[in-house]
Amino acid sequence: MTTGPLADVRVVELGGIGPGPFAGMLLADLGAEVVRVDRAERAQESDAGGPADVLNRGKRSVVLDLKHPSGPAALLQLVERADVLIEGFRPGVTERLGIGPHDCLARNPRLVYGRMTGWGQDGPLAAAAGHDITYIALTGALGAIGDADGAPQIPLNLVGDFGGGGCYLVIGVLAALHTVARTGRGQVVDAAIVDGTAHLLASTFAKLGRGEWSDERGINRFDGGWPFYAVYGTKDGRHVAVGALEPKFYRRLIELLDLDVDPDRQHDQSTWPQLRQLLEKRFAERTRDEWAALFEGTDACVAPVLSLTEAAAHPHLAARGSLIARDGVVQPAAAPRFSATPSNPGPAAPAVGADTRAVFRDWGVPERPSD
Repeated sequence: MTTGPLADVRVVELGGIGPGPFAGMLLADLGAEVVRVDRAERAQESDAGGPADVLNRGKRSVVLDLKHPSGPAALLQLVERADVLIEGFRPGVTERLGIGPHDCLARNPRLVYGRMTGWGQDGPLAAAAGHDITYIALTGALGAIGDADGAPQIPLNLVGDFGGGGCYLVIGVLAALHTVARTGRGQVVDAAIVDGTAHLLASTFAKLGRGEWSDERGINRFDGGWPFYAVYGTKDGRHVAVGALEPKFYRRLIELLDLDVDPDRQHDQSTWPQLRQLLEKRFAERTRDEWAALFEGTDACVAPVLSLTEAAAHPHLAARGSLIARDGVVQPAAAPRFSATPSNPGPAAPAVGADTRAVFRDWGVPERPSD
């Protein structure tokens, strides 16, 4: 029995990679019963199932051959009993398989049909291949990140796949479920990574419109262009992050660094080249951890730049349980947190197809596929 605010929600996830499975994991973390529909061949993939298959934790796995007539028929029986279906194929694929929105909503008018793509269901590039890097490149996000005199810097695949993609799919699904509760009618959610990434840039576009942001990277407030919002190297070759934007935080930074600088001239850009040199020189005098100890708990807004492994051991993240270890695998805990309906990550991802018979039995499907 699952817990969490979505404990009564059933989700069918058509197996894919990246943002789709992430959305399914998030829904599962929130308490939904998520059944992932896999291809039998996925069992041969090295990352399928087990503790390290974090994006599929808390789900159950069934195997269906959607290219065989019995596969779509069995899927539609699951759809009749589901609240949500999410898929990440290119536009038109599920329609050709007979499991598109028209087919599924005809069987279950209350269904929320979530579609996750990079380019969206329409537009000149809808049928083209792509990845996180190409989606965020087209929206302007990639071009805005990096040093002024260097190439754009790739922000992992956090901005596109998981931020602009998977998170927005979940937002859409939750909003559509609310509409179902009010009207009894399901609908299609078209979640495109380009749309979500563009939406994430709302504040940046607002600054651009007000003339507070230059359409060049590395010279703005949040891209390292301001010397008191930047990353600096330390004596041991590591780094600290400085975010002393507000005057009172900047004043505290200058005090703790013991710099001969007039804090009232914080926004006098003529002083910035010298200020950056002073900050570079000062931070190079001590190790990262020495600086971390000095700034810990102060309002100077300075933090050590940690590796993924180091982050898991940081006292603050450890105290909140933001990162957990299960079967030797470090992974994020469920987020956000709820006071009345607490949620928790489900068990490790099952082997591919391990739950096929059990799911069809539990969901009351009269004709189970062979497995």
